[in-house]
Amino acid sequence: MKVILASKNAHKLEEISRITEKFGIELVLQSQLGVDIEVEETGTTFEENSLLKAEAVMKATGLPALADDSGLAVEALNGEPGVYSARYGFDDTLDDRGRLQLLLKNTEQVPDGQRQAKFVCVITFAHPEGQIIQARGEIHGQLLREARGVNGFGYDPIFYYPPFEKTMAELSPEQKNQVSHRAVALHAFYEKMKEAGYADK
Repeated sequence: MKVILASKNAHKLEEISRITEKFGIELVLQSQLGVDIEVEETGTTFEENSLLKAEAVMKATGLPALADDSGLAVEALNGEPGVYSARYGFDDTLDDRGRLQLLLKNTEQVPDGQRQAKFVCVITFAHPEGQIIQARGEIHGQLLREARGVNGFGYDPIFYYPPFEKTMAELSPEQKNQVSHRAVALHAFYEKMKEAGYADK
């Protein structure tokens, strides 16, 4: 099945495709179809924002669309940056590294024993016939005080994942695709796709 990924992020396409290709889903980046819409993420939850993106791209292309909304929630910051992870600091001049440094600065005073955090991902599939399928994935870890590792993107270098005793940026792509919040969400999504008759059982 060909599905349009509601994103312009090539990193995201690469990471998600590694998993979805095992399910028989061929993902195409929206920009590859010339779809240049920028969906305003006005939702206050990952579910709402993921749905907004999937429906917008599905309506623009007339094809099934897949969107994810992901973020890092830090317990000591009451869940921030959360749904604002990609816009943390609300400063257009900040790139991934800038947002990471801002988060480290904002958690300087948080003691080592209270630096719990979780990565959250919500996947939404929107079909032109009206079907909506959503799945959520979470992984739990701790926020480090400095970046470690060169793989991944976003907040991966400061998210320490205890089962592997490494940051997400220190994991190989194969390891990350086994345990990431996105992998957890995608596997849950695949089970729901099978139930709905969109995937081989």
